[in-house]
Amino acid sequence: MSSLKQGRFMRRTVLAFAIAAGALVAGGCQPLYGPTVSGVSLESELQAIEVKPAPDRIGHYIVNELTFALNGTGTKVAPKYRLTVLVKERAQSPLIDTVVGRASSATVLVDAYYELERIGSDNLVAKGSVFVTQSYDRTSQRLSNVRAARDAEIRDAKELARQIRDRIALTLSSR
Repeated sequence: MSSLKQGRFMRRTVLAFAIAAGALVAGGCQPLYGPTVSGVSLESELQAIEVKPAPDRIGHYIVNELTFALNGTGTKVAPKYRLTVLVKERAQSPLIDTVVGRASSATVLVDAYYELERIGSDNLVAKGSVFVTQSYDRTSQRLSNVRAARDAEIRDAKELARQIRDRIALTLSSR
């Protein structure tokens, strides 16, 4: 066998083993949005989460996004869980225009700490933290900068809500 044919054979063999190993690993997984271990649907568990109000504008954005992400149908469900989110926001200006001495871009950084507890008991179901950054361009127009910063906050809130929802869904699906 020539070295060229032998190289192809080795690559195909390694690829076949990699595909088989991936199928073996994925075969033992439970689907995230299937029934939970206790037999209740994950969707109904997520709808039963009450989100406590959070202070500041970014907290308001995150609570709204989480409320929609957890129960986007608007169906009234008796809450079984309470989600508390604490938010810490800061801004950085990494680039300074040396000619005019102003920041030409800025970055909004948001840390969110969340705790999910069962209502009626002090049983903590899940807790964790997530971190998101969004950048935006700054101009010499003040109102444009304010609006761009607010848009970055809204993008941060959407991403944080998605991450928190995914982590809670993962935790609830394995219970």
